[in-house]
Amino acid sequence: MNRENCQKALEKLVIETGDWIKQERKKFNHNHIEKKGRNDLVSYVDRTAETQLTEALKSLIPGAGFLNEEGGAAEGNEYTWIIDPLDGTTNFIHGIPIYGVSVALALNQQVIIGCVYDPERNELFSAGLGTGAFRNGQPIQVSQTPTLSESLVATGFPYTWFDHMDAYLNAFKEMLQKTQGLRRPGAASIDLVWTACGRFDAYFESWLKPWDIAAGMLIVTEAGGKVSTFSGSDSVLFANEILATNAFIHAEMAEILMKYPVQ
Repeated sequence: MNRENCQKALEKLVIETGDWIKQERKKFNHNHIEKKGRNDLVSYVDRTAETQLTEALKSLIPGAGFLNEEGGAAEGNEYTWIIDPLDGTTNFIHGIPIYGVSVALALNQQVIIGCVYDPERNELFSAGLGTGAFRNGQPIQVSQTPTLSESLVATGFPYTWFDHMDAYLNAFKEMLQKTQGLRRPGAASIDLVWTACGRFDAYFESWLKPWDIAAGMLIVTEAGGKVSTFSGSDSVLFANEILATNAFIHAEMAEILMKYPVQ
């Protein structure tokens, strides 16, 4: 496999998929909504986008496995495509223009290519392991904000799992007091790439799935940032939690988050 050619082909596919999703939003209505569980929504847009991506990617790397949000897992060779066809479904359904298409390629569970496309802003974020991170072909890097007190931080709220709500609220409270503000855009992939390009100084969230973060975490690290679990482990992909920062404020944030374990 030629990694550079593979990345270029993936970039083209996520743009095509994202632009199709954007067109569908014009005629989308609430009759198209399905519920997978409490506050866990899906529609024909998610399912069709995932099918389109999966079928195209099968020919890109024959025999590769898949880990998809809607379609589940399909084992293959040492390569695995990790796909969130529409990250930010709830935003999409409610007409909030913050959502994205997120696709990553992993080799033996190490992410080596990541692409996130934001159709509403026509922004393609991409990275290859060891080759840097880019927005629409231009290099990006994380912010240089040196302290937590000067930072703007993104997060996510639990929407199906409330057993440890007090821990969440305590962590949010301390972060609010020690930063210049918290933001909750509602799409993990967008939170991550906005951290990678310096719009946010950091992002943290619990109870995420691999397809939420696989592409974005590579883009953050290739942009010079740091990604770990709250306790500092580098094994993040299947850890259900993520702390992604510009590296400067990582230790300060981890110290806070470790006070309020939610797992």
